[in-house]
Amino acid sequence: MFVRRKKNRSGTTSVIVVDKSSGKFKELTTIGVSSSPDELDELERKARHWIDRHTVQLSIDFDESEKARAEYKSMLSNVDRTLLNMPQTILNSIYDRIGFNAIDDDILRHLVVARVCQPMSKVATVDYLKSYFDEDIRLHNIYRYMDRLYNTQREKVQQISVEHTVKVLGGRIGLVFYDVTTLYFESMPQPDDELRQAGFSKDGKTAESQIVLGLLVSEDGYPLSYSVFNGSQYEGRTMIPIIDDFVQKFNLTDFVVVADSGLMSAKNVALLEAAGYKYILGARIRSESPTIKDWILSVDRTDGSMSEYLKSNTQRLIVSYSGTRARKNAWNRNKGVERLRKADVPLYGKAHRGTHLHLLCSLQGLQGVGTRDTEHKTWNERRQSALDSQNNNDHTTKAAEW
Repeated sequence: MFVRRKKNRSGTTSVIVVDKSSGKFKELTTIGVSSSPDELDELERKARHWIDRHTVQLSIDFDESEKARAEYKSMLSNVDRTLLNMPQTILNSIYDRIGFNAIDDDILRHLVVARVCQPMSKVATVDYLKSYFDEDIRLHNIYRYMDRLYNTQREKVQQISVEHTVKVLGGRIGLVFYDVTTLYFESMPQPDDELRQAGFSKDGKTAESQIVLGLLVSEDGYPLSYSVFNGSQYEGRTMIPIIDDFVQKFNLTDFVVVADSGLMSAKNVALLEAAGYKYILGARIRSESPTIKDWILSVDRTDGSMSEYLKSNTQRLIVSYSGTRARKNAWNRNKGVERLRKADVPLYGKAHRGTHLHLLCSLQGLQGVGTRDTEHKTWNERRQSALDSQNNNDHTTKAAEW
């Protein structure tokens, strides 16, 4: 923390306590405002006192005075000893408090501490543990331990993790967030490999083999469960098995499943409802019916506003509006149109008419994003307007901030 003087438009100066964390500055409190130099000096003194009260920082007077030398001696007399392995000491305590000390294996402890302090490859981790903590662990022991961890200790690690999470969250999970990613290997897919296969890569690695990883976490990111799938597995079919397995293992049902629109399918919704799970799934406007699309375009567009539509007795559609997101989407649409113009890609034409119309609708915002000249028309009228524009060979695209 430090004290900053900030000049105002009125000509006065504010004395503010500022904190810098992770490269970002945050104003914590304003001590006062004045235009008098004497008053500003007094406000600075008050600001330093405020910092002393709210932190455990020690202020050292570096003047060559008797008072300063007395402060040095007093401070140094309170230092019993110095440690070079303080991160290990702190993290070992946290490791034990969570309950992982029930696993009688020091390699796991060392790997966890190293991963938190300095995430690196296994080869580099061996050197790190030796250099900083004087822990002599052989690389081949780490590789062998990976198999032992998966085959004999995985269930116990997960049990400890879930019990700690429930404890931290006050006895109930509340929200569980599910998402999927892909992990690729620098190798070609092999037909006889059960896991490493070709599939849709989120890293854009179309030639390499990959696996699909599904992860279930709680609020604040505490890990609950995970599962590895074949690299060709469609991500929409991974969510229900993990949730069912989690419920069977830990008998926890009082939670709400949260997932993005990639997991939104009629089958997943039906399975969630059949199992009695509560859920919040991201939805795509273009997947809704024309009636719902018209309703969405008619809702209040005040920043932060939310509207609700009852789709059935078991489903509600909640729509929110964000001015920031609208401006970002408009910028992206305009950028896409400009890129197509520079590439001389036809937006219209008789060949592949459906494809071109779909592209036109996407660029003009007809899939849930209204255009300025059509935002009060019905969905069918806007579609007809797009067809008319196509027939007139009108290359002008208007993108609204919606």
